[in-house]
Amino acid sequence: MSEFPLYALSEEHQAIREAVRAVADAKIAPFAAAVDEEARYPHEAAEALLASDFHAPHVPEEYGGAGADALATVLVIEEVARACVSSSLIPAVNKLGSLPVQIAGSEELKQTYLTKLAKGEGGFSYCLSEPDAGSDAGGMKTRAVRDGDEWVIDGVKRWITNAGESEFYTVMAVTDAEKKTRGGISAFVVEKSDEGVSFGAPEKKLGIKGSPTREVYFDKVRIPASRMIGEEGTGFTTAMQTLDHTRVTIAAQAVGVAQGALDYALGYAKERRQFGKSIADFQGLQFMLADMGMKVEAARQMTYAAAGRSERGDDDLTFFGAAAKCFASDVAMEVTVNAVQVLGGYGFTRDYPVERMMRDAKITQIYEGTNQVQRIVMARQLLAGVQSEL
Repeated sequence: MSEFPLYALSEEHQAIREAVRAVADAKIAPFAAAVDEEARYPHEAAEALLASDFHAPHVPEEYGGAGADALATVLVIEEVARACVSSSLIPAVNKLGSLPVQIAGSEELKQTYLTKLAKGEGGFSYCLSEPDAGSDAGGMKTRAVRDGDEWVIDGVKRWITNAGESEFYTVMAVTDAEKKTRGGISAFVVEKSDEGVSFGAPEKKLGIKGSPTREVYFDKVRIPASRMIGEEGTGFTTAMQTLDHTRVTIAAQAVGVAQGALDYALGYAKERRQFGKSIADFQGLQFMLADMGMKVEAARQMTYAAAGRSERGDDDLTFFGAAAKCFASDVAMEVTVNAVQVLGGYGFTRDYPVERMMRDAKITQIYEGTNQVQRIVMARQLLAGVQSEL
């Protein structure tokens, strides 16, 4: 039997949704426009999420965390993204950055870093991409060289979400250039305070302006050998396993921003009057709204199904994670564009939130693997026969 009902949330999960929505509506949504306009980190959201223990809900209870399962974590991210996508990157990236430790780290690493994350002593970012290694992550050039009881890391990582804000970084580096992705890449925990760690200027982005994206520089950064995550040479495998799980959180972001745009468009359509009646009375607009609602719900169900597979570690998680991320992000882009259309000229201005939502939605089609890459992943899984029915 499935641990998660496919077509209904448990009472516990419904309660989590309600609790997160209350926090998001009261303490995150009021600042979303200012965070975007000022391109500043959402400190109000960070404080509210930490106070309610939603900043890193996935951390197991034995390390002081909330112990939320994959579906509960998805609900947290979805509801925060409904109000502010930039803020939803706090729980999402904390999971992305720390999951390698949770999957493959030593008990010492887990006790040290998962405990600190749960306490709010620092966020966790994920350093995989480089200037010349984006979709081709295996082409990374950052190196780690063993020197006695230490590793020395040199290189550059690019497109690192919340870089500079996070205290801890999971860093993938080449430890054996000849082996490449088949045993030549290892994973490490690097701290912001380690000598030789520095950051580039924040990228000037289309959306998610409240979440800083910077390059991270490693200049002869010495760290103890105990900070290696898993065995030497297992870093690339750990990185790919991590993405199987966290692509589901990007799907949740996409569902959240799409729902937020739909909610606003529905309210506007009922209040806006033209030709002597509400524009919601026009069949052409009704069809558009119906399609928006239908696709958001389809994306939600696919995302929840993928979350169940993430929690159980099912063999077909790779397919479902890629499918949920790809489908939900495509839906988010379509729905937010249509929400702008519903508002007409008003939707094209910053006085209304759908313009921001449309810009924020775009990144969900790009990061953690572009949707073109997701289709490659899905096709490989299908051709290998690794897919089950719901």
